[in-house]
Amino acid sequence: MSKYRTRMMIFFFSLTIVLIGCGQTEQPAEQAATPAPEPTAKTAEATLKPTQGSQVEGTVHFEEDMGEMHIEVHLTGLAPGKHGFHIHETGDCSAPDASSAGGHFNPDGKPHGAPDAAEHHAGDLGNVEPDATGMVMTDIHSNSLSLEGPNSIIGKAVVVHGGEDDLKSQPAGNAGPRLACGVIQ
Repeated sequence: MSKYRTRMMIFFFSLTIVLIGCGQTEQPAEQAATPAPEPTAKTAEATLKPTQGSQVEGTVHFEEDMGEMHIEVHLTGLAPGKHGFHIHETGDCSAPDASSAGGHFNPDGKPHGAPDAAEHHAGDLGNVEPDATGMVMTDIHSNSLSLEGPNSIIGKAVVVHGGEDDLKSQPAGNAGPRLACGVIQ
């Protein structure tokens, strides 16, 4: 074989390898691009600080999705027993006893009651109960609260009370002093 012919064969062999390496690969049929759905969940948070003489503190995370409010409660420093847990009408925790937070959030003018009662304040969330170490980690669900509109809790306050909410006494369940307060943002 001549040198010329050998070189040509090597050239064509190399070109064939390059062309095979660059060949088109089979692509799956393109699917119509479907835009991702917009997230519907909205969130807010409150950091609770102790009132004068209390050691109760924690965080409350709110997530609203499709008309339901999911509330994650994390508290420490509570004494044994049930403690009233409410949304209050004013986002002001500046008073030493948190009285500046006003009464329960009640945009519909209803009587105080259990959160699952037909008639109750929008801010009536019942009671929380700590474990043996004074800690609360619980979830609460509500259809009475929102992060927008007339039942919006943005700028309102979360309050933990020293006693159990009896869920019936007017105007606020006789839940005792306010132990911790935080503004919902």
